[in-house]
Amino acid sequence: MEGKARVRQGGGAVGAAAAHAVSVFKLRIGAAITLSALVGLAVTDGPQLGAGKVALLAVAVFLSSASAGAFNQYFERDIDARMERTRRRPFVSGACRANWRWLVAISAMLAIAVAVAAVSLNGLAALYVFLGAFVYGVIYTVWLKRRTALNIVVGGLAGSFAVLAGSAAVDPSVPPHPVPLLLALALFFWTPPHFWSLAAALRADYALAGVPMLPVVVGERATAAAILGHTVVLFAVSLLPIAFGMGWVYFAGAAVGGGLFLWRSLALFRHPTPAAAMANFNASLAQLGCLLAGAMLDRLA
Repeated sequence: MEGKARVRQGGGAVGAAAAHAVSVFKLRIGAAITLSALVGLAVTDGPQLGAGKVALLAVAVFLSSASAGAFNQYFERDIDARMERTRRRPFVSGACRANWRWLVAISAMLAIAVAVAAVSLNGLAALYVFLGAFVYGVIYTVWLKRRTALNIVVGGLAGSFAVLAGSAAVDPSVPPHPVPLLLALALFFWTPPHFWSLAAALRADYALAGVPMLPVVVGERATAAAILGHTVVLFAVSLLPIAFGMGWVYFAGAAVGGGLFLWRSLALFRHPTPAAAMANFNASLAQLGCLLAGAMLDRLA
């Protein structure tokens, strides 16, 4: 019986450590960012990369995203402590101690990610890998988030750089090919309405924390209008790759996902309630999934 208890305790400790890692390094976001890079690779015309280089691209982007996510939680632990949604994060709860060792580890992760991309791919891909983490970790988290309601507009570049990193791995041309460039632009326009929807649903939380997210600064109605405007532009941009060779599979993903997001954004504009905002947040996730899956499957079809 004691042996079984120790096994259960050990399993519980492993599970807790895994949950902390998922939270601190924002691994769910990292998975989406990595998929974005792989889509950027898939839609770019050029020499086919071997499986090893594709795997190294994924590792570099994933490590870069994880380092930025960990720095975000390290730096924002004071804000997280004041918000109901985030007050149980490891740096707030004490499960992870915020000290200089974390900064060293985070810096080392980013350095390894950039080095892997530079050595196995090329310098431009490595630059995009670095810029994705830098924009999210420094420009957004340190410089803009506590200062302006436009924080996430600039922060939206972080996801765009992942697409460009994947594209540069195949062809380091400047400017990039039209399709990955348009998909990067779509990620740029997707990020603000995605985060504004969450912030609108949790407006009281952000207000309590003193974070000037758009719903806190301009109110629910103006935020809903901004979300709808961005979603309209996003939907239009997401369809433009059709003019540059993307096929019907991509069109179906972009149209279905974009149509759902647009419908939910219109519903939010008509009735800007927290429930409608959360429904729109979920629709934004579905839209991104449909867009990326459609782009990937289109090239495999």
